[in-house]
Amino acid sequence: MRGAYDGGIASFLALALLCLFHTSCFVDGLLKCYCDICQETNHTCETDGYCFASTSLENDMKTYAWRCYDKVHFFPAPEYSVWCQANSTLYGPGGVEYVVDCCDHFDFCNRNLTPSFPSRGGPYSRLPRRVRSDGDDAAWVTWKMALMIAMPICVICVVVMVIYHVRKTPERPGNSDDSQEAPDRPILGGVTIRDMLEMTTSGSGSVGLPLLVQRSIARQIQLVETIGKGRFGEVWRGRWRGENVAVKIFSSREERSWFREAEIYQTVMLRHDNILGFIAADNKDNGTWTQLWLITDYHEKGSLFDYLNRSTVDTNGMIRMALSIATGLAHLHMEIVGTQGKPAIAHRDLKSKNILVKTNGTCAIGDLGLAVRHDVITDTVDIQLNNRVGTKRYMAPEVLEETINMNHFDSFKRADVYALGLILWEIARRCNVGGIHDEYQLPFYDLVPSDPTIEEMRKVVCTDRQRPSIPNRWQSIEALQVMSKVMKECWYHNAAARLTALRIKKSLANYGAMEDLK
Repeated sequence: MRGAYDGGIASFLALALLCLFHTSCFVDGLLKCYCDICQETNHTCETDGYCFASTSLENDMKTYAWRCYDKVHFFPAPEYSVWCQANSTLYGPGGVEYVVDCCDHFDFCNRNLTPSFPSRGGPYSRLPRRVRSDGDDAAWVTWKMALMIAMPICVICVVVMVIYHVRKTPERPGNSDDSQEAPDRPILGGVTIRDMLEMTTSGSGSVGLPLLVQRSIARQIQLVETIGKGRFGEVWRGRWRGENVAVKIFSSREERSWFREAEIYQTVMLRHDNILGFIAADNKDNGTWTQLWLITDYHEKGSLFDYLNRSTVDTNGMIRMALSIATGLAHLHMEIVGTQGKPAIAHRDLKSKNILVKTNGTCAIGDLGLAVRHDVITDTVDIQLNNRVGTKRYMAPEVLEETINMNHFDSFKRADVYALGLILWEIARRCNVGGIHDEYQLPFYDLVPSDPTIEEMRKVVCTDRQRPSIPNRWQSIEALQVMSKVMKECWYHNAAARLTALRIKKSLANYGAMEDLK
């Protein structure tokens, strides 16, 4: 009987969780929108209502706008607006025609909206884009108002049921403190982080878990052990209800980096097998100072740097690793067009310490704190004012010489490809063929000190035009010969001559396919 009761509660709570993921249930913070006239705020506005895009037509001249639509302007009622629900051409003062699209699914959801007018010239040219009768409009408004009334009631019922269930649940013998901090006892009846991410990302291109859910997860994590340190702070292995997670804790002076990395990870359509999986971000005040947490998937094999230091790979493992990194970088660099589209992103700090090795031998790219996005509409790069710079050892010649065109997005992608070539060299050195392999070394280990300056790297890379040495024996092994050719084409001094990440991915995939056929 008790098991059936628990199962019913768990099912109800899981259903309620889906309800809470709906944006109308989420009230923590304002919606951010793309704003074409807000230059002083980096083309961003915030609203308690909707983001919108409009197309107006006056004297056969089209004008586009992307802005915020606050609740104070809603008409006829404060809960909804006919303006956003109209699906036909509207007419403003002076006979100006315009069409509007509103959205509130996620931040900057209006960025790629471009409403279009109905086709003109035929017998149906005056019809609206989507014809609905007055009765349909009334029914829609009624349904929307009913939902807005029902949602808060749903949330209240969930809270009451949770409180009732917790109070009725007896304490486990020998454990008086078995509340939300207990990692192995799921309150939501087996709903895991993976389940929740599937709910929010399947088919929707979602930006991730709602902030309330992120905060709830972050505050139930138990830190277990330190697994790394860097200039930003520390990385811990944590536990959340029996699951391992990685917790990157930023120092308070790195707040800008923390915010930026969380923002990039939550870019629409970014989730990918070869990009480190983002789970949550939260700022935790322990009474003395504020900790800034970034919670991601945990990979027990550690970074590529650590893995290559202690392990070798065979030729298949080398190609699999290289292909997975190229695939992840190609996805970052790719622009996906559409309402649920993804902007092109450049990493700007690609290195073996920022790549994680998964249990199946493939890799995932992490540490997106320095990444930049390309805004197609304005053809600009959203580069942040940040004290951090990339890792000097992996800087491309044009970065070292300060000749990179910061206003041209492709420049950043080409610098990423240069760094990828160095990483492929690191992997190739550890390729074990017939018991022969090289010891692990960082690129330029024999030419610069362990912590080189910009000037030292500039002399080696730009003035002397040196690159990591390629052993002669690599030319007698087909897989290493392929890797050598690819990495050389990533290293060209002329950035425009370098391969693209997509081309590298295809070259490695083609070689892998040929090997499978042998």
